[in-house]
Amino acid sequence: MEIVRHLINDTIEFYKWTLTIADKRVAKWPLMNNPLPTLAISTSYLLFLWLGPKYMKNREPFQLRKTLIVYNFSMVFLNFFIFKELFMAARSASYSYICQRVDYSEDPNEVRVAGALWWYFISKGIEYLDTVFFILRKKFNQVTFLHVYHHCTMFTLWWIGIKWVAGGQSFFGAHMNAAIHVLMYLYYGLASCGPKIQKYLWWKKYLTIVQMVQFHVTIGHTALSLYVDCDFPHWMHYSLICYAITFIVLFGNFYYQTYRRQQPRRDASSSSKGGKALSNGTLNGLGKAANGAVVAGSKEEKPQESSGRRKRKGRAKRD
Repeated sequence: MEIVRHLINDTIEFYKWTLTIADKRVAKWPLMNNPLPTLAISTSYLLFLWLGPKYMKNREPFQLRKTLIVYNFSMVFLNFFIFKELFMAARSASYSYICQRVDYSEDPNEVRVAGALWWYFISKGIEYLDTVFFILRKKFNQVTFLHVYHHCTMFTLWWIGIKWVAGGQSFFGAHMNAAIHVLMYLYYGLASCGPKIQKYLWWKKYLTIVQMVQFHVTIGHTALSLYVDCDFPHWMHYSLICYAITFIVLFGNFYYQTYRRQQPRRDASSSSKGGKALSNGTLNGLGKAANGAVVAGSKEEKPQESSGRRKRKGRAKRD
């Protein structure tokens, strides 16, 4: 017990010391005073992952089509706003894409960068709704380890980024990721509009490829920063490289399982059906989706096989 007590005291003292080097500009911004609100939101998210399926077990799935359309296109606008703000502010502040130290001054451009990064952090919290919609629609197979790991860690760890380094090198990854999320949520929003639009969305697998390219670029950019001895916390550089590697492994496995391993099975299925449309009115599985589309880190749904048993009556709940 004595060892545990000392460990707790040392941790508290270390945290107090880190506050002395935190970014004073963001101290009074929403959620930034201390980590407890962020941890509470993430804990509630994990709790919903456990209780949500239990609540929906004997209930009809919600349709939520209109809700998904509004949500996805709102995320398109939010991520475009973040991308635009980071690009314009970094350009005005003459940011370097190779090495950029954090400027903690009240310079308008630097504060603008910090504000855009804060919105990026908030957007990761809003993205918890992806999982909520999966569960309410009873798409439980979409809630994979990759999906939960990606959502939970991004929101939680970006609190650290905003608290201590809201600027400098931090802008690069958020800038790139916001641009990719514009494309992702645009895809999800269009797919939510129904089969008439879904048949034109042939580029879903390329979203996963772009994401994996993003992680490789992140590692390369971070390694270059270390090589030139950039004036940016090295512990954060090393942590980012390790974090990106976990995504490369997980997204690479997802891509292989979804688009490579199942390819022979799909080819055989396509030839046996003679190119006929699936029973849900969409072609070649384009209607399999959360938020209206197949999400990286989610398993594709298989079309339900018809059986001799009489299907249960009832319609899905609407908004």
